[in-house]
Amino acid sequence: MEYIQPDSIADYLIAECRERGENLTNLKLQKLLYYADAWSLALSDEPLFAEDFKAWVHGPVLLSQYHRFKDNKWRPIVVDIDRPKIDENLAVFLDEIVDVFGCESAVALELMTHRELPWLEARGDLAPSEPSTASISKETTRLFYRSMNDG
Repeated sequence: MEYIQPDSIADYLIAECRERGENLTNLKLQKLLYYADAWSLALSDEPLFAEDFKAWVHGPVLLSQYHRFKDNKWRPIVVDIDRPKIDENLAVFLDEIVDVFGCESAVALELMTHRELPWLEARGDLAPSEPSTASISKETTRLFYRSMNDG
C-alpha cells in the first residue's frame, strides 16, 4: 500500500475546518488525524499513515504533525494553508471525519480517546499524567473501531 503523506492529510483537515469556521488547535488536529486513521483501518483494513500514533497523556499523537504545529501550543492553528489536492474518495472520507468529530472540542475528543481500548492498552499501567512513548497498535485500533461499526 502507498501511504499518504501526513502533511497532506493535516493540511486538508486544517483547510476544511477553517472553511467551516472551526478553531483547530494542535490537540484537536491530533485527534482528527487519529480518528481518520482509525476509521480507515476499521472500514478498509488500511491505515492512512505508515507512522504510528503515540499514547501521550493528552491522547493519541502523530509525532510528525505534533512537531510541525507545536509552536502553536494551545492556540488555534492560523497559518494560511492551501487545501491540498487529494483523491476525491479520500476528501469525502475526511469531510465525514470532520462532520462527525469536528464539532467536538479538543478536550472532548481527548476524553473520548481516553475511554477507548487502543489508547488504554498502549498506556498499560501508567498513571494518567505519566508521559509515554508507547505506540498505539494499528491492529488493536482496527479491531476496536471495526467492532464499533459492526455493533
